Amino acid sequence: MTLTPTLFLIVCPLALLAGFIDSIAGGGGMISLPAYYLAGLPPALAAGTNKLSAMMGTALATATYGRAGKVDWRVGVPAALGALVCSAIGALVMTGLPANVIRALVLCCIPVAAVFTLRKRRVAACPKERTPEATRWIALAIGCGVGFYDGLVGPGTGTFLILLFLQLFTMEEVLAGGTAKLVNLASNFAALVSLLFTGNVLILLGIPVGLCSMIGAALGSRLTIRRGGKLVRGMMLVALGLLLAKVLADMVG
Repeated sequence: MTLTPTLFLIVCPLALLAGFIDSIAGGGGMISLPAYYLAGLPPALAAGTNKLSAMMGTALATATYGRAGKVDWRVGVPAALGALVCSAIGALVMTGLPANVIRALVLCCIPVAAVFTLRKRRVAACPKERTPEATRWIALAIGCGVGFYDGLVGPGTGTFLILLFLQLFTMEEVLAGGTAKLVNLASNFAALVSLLFTGNVLILLGIPVGLCSMIGAALGSRLTIRRGGKLVRGMMLVALGLLLAKVLADMVG
């Protein structure tokens, strides 16, 4: 495919915005993936190139949260291991499942996620009573489930991770966001490797777009660390709204 200046002008600004939103509340793929479609890339090539650019932004956001002490490694590492394996499995399953079935499942998840986002969270005693082993197994299960979803569907992965960490581990919002970035990084990496082997990554486009994504991720993650949980909750509702609009548009289309 021929790379033109117009193509970069379309994708790069949207990738910067996607990296910004994704670093705060997840859901950046709902902006960056349609940007590749808008630029004229076929779906498989768009998905693979998007994984490369998104992973670059996610890597920077993960490092920023990690340096600030906003990653729960006890939860994040086992969850990342689960996501690493199950994201690849989800990508394989995706090839044999009707697209409308996937969209219908996502459509059912969005209202539930919005309710949990708006609900006033109570700190329960149960998570404090869990053994370290139980914590690892729960985190591994979350990573497997959401990693599978990332390989199967993709958009909204980071948002769902944050919601699960908030509800099951009663983390504060910024810590949940940083931990979600670590897991999302592993999931993106697994999907990217499989797409590289199938030749569905346009590297000469993905790297410069990824640099724009990194700029957005740096701005978003630093802003989140300064502003705290209210910013995360607000951006999560924005991300869920974008996901709803994307799914509905795909179903109508």
